Amino acid sequence: MSELTGLSERQIRYYEERKLIFPDRSKGRNRKYSFSDVEALMDIANKMEDGFQTLEIRRERLKEQKKVEQEELRKKMIQGQLNAQFGFRGK
Repeated sequence: MSELTGLSERQIRYYEERKLIFPDRSKGRNRKYSFSDVEALMDIANKMEDGFQTLEIRRERLKEQKKVEQEELRKKMIQGQLNAQFGFRGK
């Protein structure tokens, strides 16, 4: 991950400690990074260079996550209404 992002292992661990990223873990407790983790790390590093504090970044990321969750819920509700309107019963 360090080679891919240009960040040191310490920086990556620091961002995880500050609850800015949440990589999955293997059974052996090794970190498993996704493409979205790479994007998040790059975004975090850019914001840190721009002078943002980790608390500010965490708040912004939480707001973004809530928006995504609300949009997913909205889509599910609309799909449920359409299913009810047209009598479709999904699996």
